[in-house]
Amino acid sequence: MDDSTLRLLDQVLFLLHAALVLFNLTGWAWRRTRRMHLLVIGLTFASWIGLGAWYGWGYCPLTDWHWQVKAALGETALPASYIKYYADAFTGESWDPGLIDAWVFGAALTALLLSLALNWHDWRRQRRRG
Repeated sequence: MDDSTLRLLDQVLFLLHAALVLFNLTGWAWRRTRRMHLLVIGLTFASWIGLGAWYGWGYCPLTDWHWQVKAALGETALPASYIKYYADAFTGESWDPGLIDAWVFGAALTALLLSLALNWHDWRRQRRRG
């Protein structure tokens, strides 16, 4: 792949991954997106835990693919965490990976629990209506 294609792919993966993170954190908030959110965040946890058993806990295929593109562009010493990479890049600081992982897991777990509770509420309300 040529350099311009890799740079475009880098940007596309950034936007896709950022959209996924944003949806994972907020998709539970709107009734219309709650079922999809539950599926997507469930798949995220399945990747982190299920695929993580083979590739390392917290494994994300999008991060893996994105890091392959960045490596092809010459970037080295990429962290395991997509969030750490961009937290470091946007703030100019080197964040503790354990702190970032704990924050990401806590935020995702909170979003999952909210999604479960609100989907359950929606399901019960719909069931009562008949």
